[in-house]
Amino acid sequence: MSSGLLYDRFGHIDIYLFDQFLRGRIVPGMRVVDMGCGTGRNLVHLLRDGYDVYATDREPEAVDAVRALARGLAPALGADHFRVEPVEQSSFADATFDVVISNAVLHFARDDAHFEAMVKEMWRVLRPGGLFFARLASSIGMADRMQPLGNSRYLMPDGSERYLVDETTLMATTRRLGGRQLDPLKTTIVQDQRCMTTWVLER
Repeated sequence: MSSGLLYDRFGHIDIYLFDQFLRGRIVPGMRVVDMGCGTGRNLVHLLRDGYDVYATDREPEAVDAVRALARGLAPALGADHFRVEPVEQSSFADATFDVVISNAVLHFARDDAHFEAMVKEMWRVLRPGGLFFARLASSIGMADRMQPLGNSRYLMPDGSERYLVDETTLMATTRRLGGRQLDPLKTTIVQDQRCMTTWVLER
């Protein structure tokens, strides 16, 4: 398959999220929500292949972009599938989704309380046995390069300011949630500038 055809089918999907499809953990017919969806980079395959797709973002322009994407790829989905709301204040009922995606969102937490509120809300809307996929900035593998600013926020070598987790935080949060790790934590170090960790749980 050519690179153009791959893009048409999958868009700019995160490669670590794509791995969950390859493992058969996310399959057509599932109800999936991308919380903090941005403009929908991870939704092309889901919309194209018959998933029951929902998405939220606090930015109206981002949700408008996802609605436009859905009109072209999955016109049967209603506008209420795509909602303007922050992650920590979801309007969905408990245990609504088979899969919750949080891609490059949690490191925008203001502090520990905000991080916990976002995680708890995503966990609340996930059904028992469902899949929680998160990819977020961390200090794993580069802790000595991160400049602490307080409230678990750090100045990173790439010049950005982020809320950063470490392995202890993620494992403690997993225990508090009562989740089961489906994969070990996997961290990518991007040329000594930042670290991105993949955190995958079953409820």
